[in-house]
Amino acid sequence: MMAHYQILIVGGGTAGIMVAAQLTKKQKGLNIAIIEPSEQHYYQPAFTLVGAGSFDYNKTIRKTAEFIPKGVTWIKDSVASLQPENNQLTTAKNEVILYDYLVIAAGLVNNLDGIEGLREGLEKGVICSNYVDPRKTWELLEKFKGGNAVFTQPTTPIKCGGAPQKTAYLSAHYFKKKGISSKTNVIFATPGSVIFGVKIVADTLMQVIGRYNIHLKTFYAPIKIDAENKIVHFKHVGAKENMCVINENNILNEQHDGNETIQIPFDFLHLAPPQEAPKFLKESTLANSAGWMDVHLNSLQSAQYQNVFGLGDIAGLPTAKTGAAIRKQVPVVVDNLFKLIRGVKANNEDYTGYSSCPLVTGYGEMVLAEFNYKNEFTPDPKLKQMLVFKSFKPHWRLWMLKKYILPYLYWNKMLKGEEV
Repeated sequence: MMAHYQILIVGGGTAGIMVAAQLTKKQKGLNIAIIEPSEQHYYQPAFTLVGAGSFDYNKTIRKTAEFIPKGVTWIKDSVASLQPENNQLTTAKNEVILYDYLVIAAGLVNNLDGIEGLREGLEKGVICSNYVDPRKTWELLEKFKGGNAVFTQPTTPIKCGGAPQKTAYLSAHYFKKKGISSKTNVIFATPGSVIFGVKIVADTLMQVIGRYNIHLKTFYAPIKIDAENKIVHFKHVGAKENMCVINENNILNEQHDGNETIQIPFDFLHLAPPQEAPKFLKESTLANSAGWMDVHLNSLQSAQYQNVFGLGDIAGLPTAKTGAAIRKQVPVVVDNLFKLIRGVKANNEDYTGYSSCPLVTGYGEMVLAEFNYKNEFTPDPKLKQMLVFKSFKPHWRLWMLKKYILPYLYWNKMLKGEEV
């Protein structure tokens, strides 16, 4: 006999646990299951601080079992394929599970083969990534004695798009404290055209870049890593009239090797790997042309199936993939699920693309970039209660929020179904 659940949630990360917790908090007796293979749950927003030696890695990990709401079935398995036309899916253990309503919150996966040489460089310990192991980042930072310190990110959407530059700012500050700034070239290379999409925040970040004397390289997309010779190759992806010109005073030792590609030697390299949706989603009818889940921008309802919703990093939404975005998405999904259960239309379209990027600009300070689909700066009015009136500027209280308050709220409030 095949298992059947009223509400089936794929993914026991931030989004999946929050949906289950809010559902059970609002109504007892629902028949809910979560499919999640991992025994451990990670507080990933702290990985940037772990990589800077400012947060205990062990404090980012707790047991998944602690956060499965009472009465919710935990299926310790992963999804192999989706069959939404039949209201069912198949797990990796070849079990077929039926559902009335499906919520996909599976998150994304790192594609370590998406850049030539990336996997090899990570395995050799020559390069590092907070997305893979933030402890290695700190290890390599401590060993760094000077030279080119390169920070970059891929052309794909990534979890917390501001994380690579946060790492650059913290590292630059660390080099300054260590007394090696004068013999270090900090390089932030991004495929994008600007440092940040919200202008008022970008203006602040350009000041931070100037303060640390960071070499900002826009339209630089990493395409290859030569771990043996410690060279990172970039493809220039901007318009030709904006093509970078290497000056005679080429302190970075950049080299053009034809076809609009550039080589930069490195002594330290941190990057975000290319990221994508899991295979089971990409190969399903629920995906859009880019492989992310095709959902309504405001209701998070599947574009193809009314009884299916998608949220979190897996959703194909034109906003940043962050836990803050999930915090605003979950209540909309939960409300729409209850509407469908009552037999009415899922017409809650309150999600307007809110996301938030806590941009740590150094040890002891942070900028909080809150924005929507229109890239409008939308600071939370409650920040004034913290005596923060210009969250687009670095502030020590925002650092305290990042390091102490947000982890507490995450573990003790958000994952337990309380609105924060």
